[in-house]
Amino acid sequence: MESVKINTLEFENVKRIRAVALEPSRAGLTVIGGNNNQGKTSVLDAITWALGGDRYKPSNALRDGSTIPPRIRITLSNGLVVERSGKNSALKVTDPNGRKSGQQLLNSFIEELALNLPKFLEQPDREKANTLLQIIGVGDRLQELERKETEIYNRRRLVGQEADRKKKYALEMPFYPDAPAEPVSAYELIQRQQQILAINGENQRKRQMVDQLECQCGQARGRIESLEEELLHLQEQYSILCADLEMARKSAEDLQDHSTAQIEQDLQNIETINIKVRANSDREKAEQDAALYRQQYDALTCELEDTRQAKIDLLKGAKLPLDGLGVENGSLTYMGKHWDGMSGSEQLKVATAIVRALNPQCGFVLIDKLEQMDLDTMREFGAWLISQDLQAIATRVSTGSECTIIIEDGQISGQILPEIAAPNNWKAGVF
Repeated sequence: MESVKINTLEFENVKRIRAVALEPSRAGLTVIGGNNNQGKTSVLDAITWALGGDRYKPSNALRDGSTIPPRIRITLSNGLVVERSGKNSALKVTDPNGRKSGQQLLNSFIEELALNLPKFLEQPDREKANTLLQIIGVGDRLQELERKETEIYNRRRLVGQEADRKKKYALEMPFYPDAPAEPVSAYELIQRQQQILAINGENQRKRQMVDQLECQCGQARGRIESLEEELLHLQEQYSILCADLEMARKSAEDLQDHSTAQIEQDLQNIETINIKVRANSDREKAEQDAALYRQQYDALTCELEDTRQAKIDLLKGAKLPLDGLGVENGSLTYMGKHWDGMSGSEQLKVATAIVRALNPQCGFVLIDKLEQMDLDTMREFGAWLISQDLQAIATRVSTGSECTIIIEDGQISGQILPEIAAPNNWKAGVF
């Protein structure tokens, strides 16, 4: 179905307008120029009032100094004739067959934001984004992906903070490279000490045995001298004792005492050693914890990137009203720029594209204060409107050749062959 456009406009005594008749370009840009306070915006206000209903009626609809009520007549491309006239400026909508209707019929194909573009321009960024998502039908899915992205990002941030904290804690802890791997046991040291003392005690007993045998040998020799009669017996005993002595001496020569000094030192330092061991163990555990959290952080990073890619793929697969549009973190973007980073002309182009997409049956849009566009940008904007088969009626503080008509004191003071609008389908005149 072809979208509905405005074929002709006729106004009398509306705000600053005395009498204006205009046939806008069927597609492209129709620019109403003039100096300030001459009635340019009044043209747009009259169109908005006629098509949008009484809620758009200007508070001072009647032109100052006029006794004749306002009169508005708009012919639409679908054949409807929209009129407001008389004392109460009542609405009359007549179809090509002569049947009359009302505001409800107009509301079925006229997009409110096409009449009130500033309402969209002034919306918060999130509402603009939601409007776009409503058009392309991915709002719920994108909202779920953004919720998931936020959740993963927050989890990853907490894990990363914990990993950094653990690592910092590990680096701040003391480390003793000379400490043993396991804590030292006082019981084991005492056992080893007792074993050495037992060996040394046995050695001492053997040494004492040597002394005793030596003493006995001396006594035996004395008795040999004094007791010859016991010589044979004593000689035998002496021989035995000498043999025992020789054996004892040989055994004693190989004996070597062990020192317990290191064990005694370790016993004195056991708590210091174990403090070092526990410190090394705690540091190792902290480093293991840090590594574990870092693994979790990396895994969440991958999940976060997958979620963000899913968002990108979701918007890539959607049919957007304007190439370069997107939604990032709940905000509308165009060519990678957020709303406050767009130029005024980019904002107008984005708003126009979205408003058109909201109701494709509505083939026109009203734009006030087009002076924020330079001439080259206006030409590009006009060409884009034509490519979209979209009609735009705009005002501009200018009397230059880019204007379709010039308004002066509520009337058309001049007609200029336009450079911006489509030149083959426009007419202007004075009642």
